[in-house]
Amino acid sequence: MEPFGTRLRHSMDTRGQVCVGIDPHASLLSGWGLDDSPAGLERFAMTVVEALGTEVAVFKPQSAFFERHGSAGIAALEKAVRAAREAGALVLLDAKRGDIGSTMQGYAEAYLDQSSPMAVDAMTVSPYLGFESLRPALDTAATHGAGVFVLALTSNPEGPQVQHARASSGTVAGEMLAAIARENAGAAPLGSVGAVVGANLDSCDEDLAVNGPLLAPGFGAQGGGPDDVRRIFAAALPNVLASTSREVLSAGPDASALREAAQRARDVVSAAVSAAS
Repeated sequence: MEPFGTRLRHSMDTRGQVCVGIDPHASLLSGWGLDDSPAGLERFAMTVVEALGTEVAVFKPQSAFFERHGSAGIAALEKAVRAAREAGALVLLDAKRGDIGSTMQGYAEAYLDQSSPMAVDAMTVSPYLGFESLRPALDTAATHGAGVFVLALTSNPEGPQVQHARASSGTVAGEMLAAIARENAGAAPLGSVGAVVGANLDSCDEDLAVNGPLLAPGFGAQGGGPDDVRRIFAAALPNVLASTSREVLSAGPDASALREAAQRARDVVSAAVSAAS
């Protein structure tokens, strides 16, 4: 399989720089007229995939909303992932795994080894046990053409307590970004190790030139708009993958409405990138 960064670059160039979350929390299921059950969960996820699978660059299912329904929920997740990839979309599992040694290797084999029944194109990981604790995931991803997105400057208000703390050569977040850049050194057209950088940050003084994708949660309903995207990412805008969930998903369950909402999100991001170029 081609490296994830190569596949993602092509997908963003042809389908736009938007990642649509699949976040079937109870209130959204209710809003769609679905039961908060494995059957409702599967219908929700498959409706999103069937409406947008040939339209968007990346889907980002939130693992927790599937896990809470046990094995039936995981089965629904596996079905949605297969359908999304068959439609040509990439799948980034939002699992935020972070552990050490053989445990981290287990997570990597579950999601990044392409022979696994739960395999996806990339997953989110937490580096706050130390960046090198991610080595099993980084190496497994490289072996199988998959990717990882490392939490760096997240969109939640509690993040600065850890991420803005001072380390030996700058902030903790800055050290994570520098480590990501080292992993991506020499990769073309794009490295396969991404950073998670919120689109709703008050400010960003870190170097975002990591030669990898920048997943930008907080876009849309969480407050991040075009001006914020331009201000935060500046020269790195071509590598931004803006993540949106509620603004698209709230348009469902009608497939046409979902496609229109996704197109609006793509247009907003495209206009922000063009205005900054």
